[in-house]
Amino acid sequence: MTVVQSDRPPTAHHDWVLCGGCGQMLYRKRFELAGQVCPACGFHAPLTATERLGALCDAGSVRVLELAVTGTDPLGFTDTKPYAQRLRAAQAHTGSAEAVVCARGEISGFAVVLAVMDFRFLGGSLGTAVGEAITRAAEIALAERTPLILVTASGGARMQEGILALMQMAKTSQALGQLDEAGILTVGLITDPTFGGVAASFATLPDVIIAEPGARLGFAGRRVIEQTIGQSLPPEFQTAEFLLEHGVVDMITPRAELPATLTRLLSAAARRPDPQPRPASRTLVAEVARLPERDAWECVRAARRFGRPTTLDYVGLVVDDFVELHGDRAAADCPAIVAGLGRLAGIPLVVIGTQKGRSTTELAKRNFGMPNPSGYRKAARVMRLAAKLGLPVLTLIDTAGAYPGIEAEEQAQAVAIAENLRLMASLPIPVVAVITGEGGSGGALALAVADRVLMSANAVYSVISAEGCASILWKTPAEAPRAAAALRVDARSLLELGVIDGVIEEPGAGAETDLLAAAEQLRSAVVECLDDLLPQDQMSLITARHARFRRFGADSAVLADLSAEQPRFLERDV
Repeated sequence: MTVVQSDRPPTAHHDWVLCGGCGQMLYRKRFELAGQVCPACGFHAPLTATERLGALCDAGSVRVLELAVTGTDPLGFTDTKPYAQRLRAAQAHTGSAEAVVCARGEISGFAVVLAVMDFRFLGGSLGTAVGEAITRAAEIALAERTPLILVTASGGARMQEGILALMQMAKTSQALGQLDEAGILTVGLITDPTFGGVAASFATLPDVIIAEPGARLGFAGRRVIEQTIGQSLPPEFQTAEFLLEHGVVDMITPRAELPATLTRLLSAAARRPDPQPRPASRTLVAEVARLPERDAWECVRAARRFGRPTTLDYVGLVVDDFVELHGDRAAADCPAIVAGLGRLAGIPLVVIGTQKGRSTTELAKRNFGMPNPSGYRKAARVMRLAAKLGLPVLTLIDTAGAYPGIEAEEQAQAVAIAENLRLMASLPIPVVAVITGEGGSGGALALAVADRVLMSANAVYSVISAEGCASILWKTPAEAPRAAAALRVDARSLLELGVIDGVIEEPGAGAETDLLAAAEQLRSAVVECLDDLLPQDQMSLITARHARFRRFGADSAVLADLSAEQPRFLERDV
């Protein structure tokens, strides 16, 4: 019986392999059928570039783009052996011209361009030929308007090519920037390991970053950090799980689920609507006279009822093929904000919402639906992706407000909210916001600068909580009912004030009594708005949105230009 380590691809005469994670002996054929994933511990063994293409793409769809390598020893470099000799050995060992294989392919029928790195070739290092191949793959994707998928496995820039290898970081990053400008989806798949110049360039720039379980990603490796600054690092440092928690990757996806996940992303990015039957009747209430007058405090209590539908409830009931995206790509992933891509009534769109939770444990985990700065920055990142791909945005809002803690202030909560307000005002895509429960202050408004702002019948929307207002103005929170009435926080009052555009009726005593009916009401109302907004061009959307928010308080003051020789009143340009 022959046994080999699983980090080397088994060959025909090897009957067994050892798992590189738990060391368990595995039958080779069963191991290969499982995608070279250990059934005992889930360890994902390395794949060659050819194996990776076969695992991701539809059978028979891969067309490898031939790579002719010339002049890849610009320095005439020699260490213990000439660099040219190392290259020839790597080519003989891998059967590849370089550390990347580029190809055209299809995933569930969606055409893609792929660049797949192979760590066996000089540690997957980024040299001039690798940088050129990846850049040319990006240029093909640009010319053909085809999504680009980058699969990374690298130790960093190739030392033997010196400063020219370093320049590949800039060149490949520039190529991805051109795809951003053209609105073409890019997806990165992080495999183990991805470090150095690759991590600091094209590996972390794609629109969506997926990591295999346990994959490591970082600029400086563990050994370098420990030896350079003597820091003690946790065992999970730089793993996919660590990176998800710290907002760097969007998701961790087991190898077997990658094709399905990529299919959902490609489907949304394709922007091809899947026609579905539309309700014949208009469900959105836009006339004040159709709404009953209600006690404002009762509305506050209704909006806070435990068990009201959350963002994830609505997503699960009305959004198909939803792919949740995580992280602000800077420091953290706020659990109080949910964001992702999917289809609503066949319409590809982005959904962003606050998430309170449906149990005491989840409420605590989700910070009671109060976002911190990383949550608003995650929302902004996903809104920019929506703008790039030309997808409408739906926001679902149920929050008492932005998180008021010390950490939030240290991370510039006010700046994060302000940046969202500015961003949403000029998004070149349709935006629909729905207040589904509490709409608390600037924390809610940061997701509600929209073309259409809707409210559930039992929702409230206010500059401050009723208790907060009562404590400040009446000096006691006991006057909250009085404050709620004075603030006019209920849906009918807000429709009359012109702050919202319509009210979504709720079943029975409230949405929490019939989730299915509540979800259908929301779906119908949102589709009604999108049917009106989607045919409009970008400038019409932005101009109308600017005018919508410009008019609030427009008659409350007049500004005079007293510095002119002839004092005059400044005209409003609405």
